[in-house]
Amino acid sequence: MRRHGVDPDRLAAFLAAEQQAYRQAHPRSADLASRSSEHWHGGVPLHWMSDWGLPFPLFLKEATGSCLTCVDGHQHADFCLGDTGAMFGHAPEPVRRAVAHQIARGATAMLPSALVPEVGRLLAERFGLPVWQATLTASDANRAVIRWARALNGRSDILIFNGAYHGAVDDVHVRLADGVPVQRAGLVGQVYDMRAHTRVVEFNDIAALEAALADRGVALVLAEPVMTNIGMVLPDEGYHAALRRLTRAAGTLLAIDETHTLSAGPGGYARAHALEPDFLVVGKAIGGGVPAAVYGVTAAVSQGMARVRAEAPGYSGIGTTLSANALAMAAMRAMFEEVMTADAYRHMIATASDLAGRLRAIIAERRLPWCVTAAGARVEFMLAPEPPRTGGAAARIGSAEIEGALRLALINRGVVVTPFHNMLLAAPTTGPEEVDRLCAGLEAALDAIVAA
Repeated sequence: MRRHGVDPDRLAAFLAAEQQAYRQAHPRSADLASRSSEHWHGGVPLHWMSDWGLPFPLFLKEATGSCLTCVDGHQHADFCLGDTGAMFGHAPEPVRRAVAHQIARGATAMLPSALVPEVGRLLAERFGLPVWQATLTASDANRAVIRWARALNGRSDILIFNGAYHGAVDDVHVRLADGVPVQRAGLVGQVYDMRAHTRVVEFNDIAALEAALADRGVALVLAEPVMTNIGMVLPDEGYHAALRRLTRAAGTLLAIDETHTLSAGPGGYARAHALEPDFLVVGKAIGGGVPAAVYGVTAAVSQGMARVRAEAPGYSGIGTTLSANALAMAAMRAMFEEVMTADAYRHMIATASDLAGRLRAIIAERRLPWCVTAAGARVEFMLAPEPPRTGGAAARIGSAEIEGALRLALINRGVVVTPFHNMLLAAPTTGPEEVDRLCAGLEAALDAIVAA
């Protein structure tokens, strides 16, 4: 019986052959995996690195631009780009220069570097919010935003959207199961019930959002402007206007998490679509590979933060020692001034648009019940005939077996895509040859597994 247009017998035979081909082509990675398992939990320094579904991890030798080279010497066109962390290409030259210059002068001293005023100005000009704070990760930024929002309006609850992802923040790991909130499976070691102070509704459901805000008990709505980690879910026409109207009516602060949707344009999705958040979180890509993230606030929120600190002096519980270090500031300035340029975005978005069109043609030629979604430089193919409108709908589609087989097949053909879903990113360094290689690899794999 076919599933998603794929013949299961052909899929099983194809997967077995691809696994064997991977083992034969990557002896050096196999050796490193064996040795790493002696001292690293699961054989890797971060357990996510074993989530690719490969016979053993692919070990990196180097990465430059849109090319990733594994330790066995195979070059791969990289469309994963560190799951957005290297969205503007690996090792951009301006960042390399800036980091080399700064590291020789000290990386961290828990003092503001001389670059701080300039980086603040660049952030305000690019994203439109006047006041900023820096963290090491978007997870840290989201934690800070949640804490500040609760402190500012004296409410304990936050609201998120079903299937959204805002990093390693315990408060946001709540989902809907048959319409009922549940803690996300796999939230290990958590002894508190996050549902006590986290409300969750479906994206694009205005009525549910209004009902959840009605009692004026929600301190903050934390939202991706486009859902990206459950499979891409685009907002309905007018949804963001309704979100802003309803949050303001309820006295609820609004945070937009741009960590993935920075692909939408130089100022992110919020600037491109004239959203008006109280908080804006931007992470991963802005350091060009150096850990860095920021959150911006309106003037009114900044004034409220100052009031809270004056009323409750002492340790706030917000921030870490390495936050806003001099190395991160140097990397961010180089990214904003020389890498994340308007020209770079034009190339990225045009390349992604071309890729999306070619993927649609590949799917149509094989009469597959699949669709393609896109947001700026981010493209995704989904195993459903129509793009989902909610996170719940997105969670019900797809196939780990099919997607895992395609991911492995693409690696065997010199292409890397993200391991968590079928997300593809076009960097300023992504050229026609990388797009050609991706499309050719996908066509070869599909022709092997699609029912005749």
